[in-house]
Amino acid sequence: MNSSAIDSAARSAFLKEMGITEWSDRTVLQPASPELIQAESGQPAQVAAPSMTSGSTSLSWVFIGTKPQGDALTLFQNMVRALGLSNRAWVWKEAKASLDSLAPISETPLVALAFGAATAQRLTGENTPLAELRGAIHALQVQGDEIPLIATLELAQLLARPADKALLWEDLLLARSVLQSL
Repeated sequence: MNSSAIDSAARSAFLKEMGITEWSDRTVLQPASPELIQAESGQPAQVAAPSMTSGSTSLSWVFIGTKPQGDALTLFQNMVRALGLSNRAWVWKEAKASLDSLAPISETPLVALAFGAATAQRLTGENTPLAELRGAIHALQVQGDEIPLIATLELAQLLARPADKALLWEDLLLARSVLQSL
């Protein structure tokens, strides 16, 4: 079996795990970084925060929320792979961490995803339910710059409600379309 067939089979497995049945690949799938792969000891590896450097990619993703662990980490890894993101195309920020470090790279198009109701409400300043925050493009203010923000479901909650993975995928597609329009 050649490597593209293996990549295709792996991508199909990841998409199936997310509850997605159809996909048109328009990007090159990058292998996951060692930091993302579960440690040999069986303990989940920490979600790495790769640096975003110039020339790494023209698109950048900022994921904000509680760092996923266990099966939620596996779901996140599959999500990153299904999107075809390279290791340097994204960064994870804790829900309560300062986002000021994002400002110096403002020349790179950015989109942020807020995982969970509490994170989305804090970042948007709105006290509305997540169901109302989803599906809209919000503005995240970072040192005078606006970064498009998409509210989505908490990864750990998706494990309890696998059918909702399709909602996560809708949010990811919205974020991707926002990046493509920047």
